[in-house]
Amino acid sequence: MTQPDTFHLDKATLVAQSTAKMEAQFPDSAYGLREKLALTCRILFDNGHDSGLAGQITGRAGEPGRFYTQRLGLGFDEITAANLLQVDADLHVRDGDGMPNPANRFHAWVYRARPDVNCIIHTHAVHTAALGMLEQPLIVSHMDNCVLYDNVAFAAQWPGIPVGNEEGEFIAAALGDKRALMLSHHGLLIAGTSVEEACILALAFERAARMQLLAASAGTIQPIAPALGAEARDWILRPKRNAVAFDYYARRALRNPRHADCCQPDAGLSPSPSGHRLA
Repeated sequence: MTQPDTFHLDKATLVAQSTAKMEAQFPDSAYGLREKLALTCRILFDNGHDSGLAGQITGRAGEPGRFYTQRLGLGFDEITAANLLQVDADLHVRDGDGMPNPANRFHAWVYRARPDVNCIIHTHAVHTAALGMLEQPLIVSHMDNCVLYDNVAFAAQWPGIPVGNEEGEFIAAALGDKRALMLSHHGLLIAGTSVEEACILALAFERAARMQLLAASAGTIQPIAPALGAEARDWILRPKRNAVAFDYYARRALRNPRHADCCQPDAGLSPSPSGHRLA
């Protein structure tokens, strides 16, 4: 029996080959921006991020200084591509009916400070909130959570309700150049380069918080080697892998009848060749 050709290859080569195959194998997502945002709300609702009307998701719109967000009064399980609002940096509604959550003000501060950020998620997921009550930073010590390795900032003090400019400045500064922020006595914040990335990071954050609470109740959490943590992060946190994972979570959410209206055709949303609408 001949030995497979790949058995002599080093890890770096195998990683490069796998990355190239993934790029070629999977197409870009057919979902439009508003659909991705609405789907993310439903995905988060199904994965422990529901907290009534608390929490926001925003995504940069095409025009400078504008972003999409959900309408105040609707829970994550009620958000559709059609009922999202487009607002400006002063939270004035430019498209849609209703008003945004006043807490979206800090999103505008983050967008202004971070041109690389295109989607922000803020939730009060229960395990994250419980960890925040202990004023503990998130510990990334498992392969599944390494997407967040060395990528989470920590705010030990609670600045109060995030509706003022002071809170916006505080949160933007605390986030720094990281992709995520643990807010004591509050919740989590994700600053993603895409909706897909932000969604995957938010899911990983809450799972990591839950695992941390479980592990800490049994003993002392042991750190992982920094080089291996960074390697795993860079392997997982790639645009194509995020898109593939997002599409899986979207399919899972849409199998639930309660989410059937999430991407229903509505006036103003043009159908794409794949059947999804581009927005």
